[in-house]
Amino acid sequence: MSNQQITDAQLAGQPAAYVTGLAYEALIAFTRARQEEKGYTQPQFWLLRNLSENDLSPDGQGMTVPQLQDAMASYIRPEDDLAAEADVLLERGWLTRDADGRLWLTEEGERTRVDLKRNAPAIRAALHQGIDDADYVTTVKVLQQLIRNAGGKTA
Repeated sequence: MSNQQITDAQLAGQPAAYVTGLAYEALIAFTRARQEEKGYTQPQFWLLRNLSENDLSPDGQGMTVPQLQDAMASYIRPEDDLAAEADVLLERGWLTRDADGRLWLTEEGERTRVDLKRNAPAIRAALHQGIDDADYVTTVKVLQQLIRNAGGKTA
């Protein structure tokens, strides 16, 4: 049944977990496909961001793969192999590894991170097409209330 055939009453009865699960998978797949078209993966971008003192890194210090996995625990997916992704970035010269196994962002890696971050607005725009900001804000607020009602924590 398409959404055009579903009444508002029927939509109101759909389980939120089911609908949000479908949305999550579709949004992740879309985002990752757009990034792959540009020649990088979402985990590679996360590695660059988490190692950059100009982005997510609290101190710009190198981190081991297990430390990076811990830092990304709230959003990394089970199929993401950070060690393999880091090896690709090492080969590209975007990261280096010290004798203690810590990964460090290179100058080229930082330039690349800045360049790759420029892709985010186009991805967001494509996903938000046909959705005005007020509707989006309402949706996020509803989802946050569902999370609180379920005993979870919102960001």
